[in-house]
Amino acid sequence: MAIISWNDTLSVRVKEIDIQHQRLVELVNKLHDSMKAGKGNDVLGPILSDLVKYTVFHFSTEEKYFQKFGYPEFQQHKKQHDDLTNKAKALKTSFEQGKQTISIEVLTFLKDWLSGHILGSDKKYGPFLNSKGLH
Repeated sequence: MAIISWNDTLSVRVKEIDIQHQRLVELVNKLHDSMKAGKGNDVLGPILSDLVKYTVFHFSTEEKYFQKFGYPEFQQHKKQHDDLTNKAKALKTSFEQGKQTISIEVLTFLKDWLSGHILGSDKKYGPFLNSKGLH
């Protein structure tokens, strides 16, 4: 069972970014499903690593468009990206060092952050990027 379900409400109306958001949702769901199935750290570690890498890749895509088109809230949005990237990397490092487990609290944080960020900050830039010709 998915912890996050992709639906049209999450769309920012920019195809490339929606596809990336869907991939992030898939990765969070994969982490959740693997944890619920009792998979060991040998499975959870690579999924968490993929999630962190893909998040960094995705943020760079958004920021590329923000810079290209002069998005007025670029700095505030980038700070949110930087904060999450730092937290996710710290979580990954802590997990790899055996100091952190993948728990419901971690998954809830990832789910809440992802859906909250998309529905909040990301929804704001959709119309701006659409007005610049991105769909």
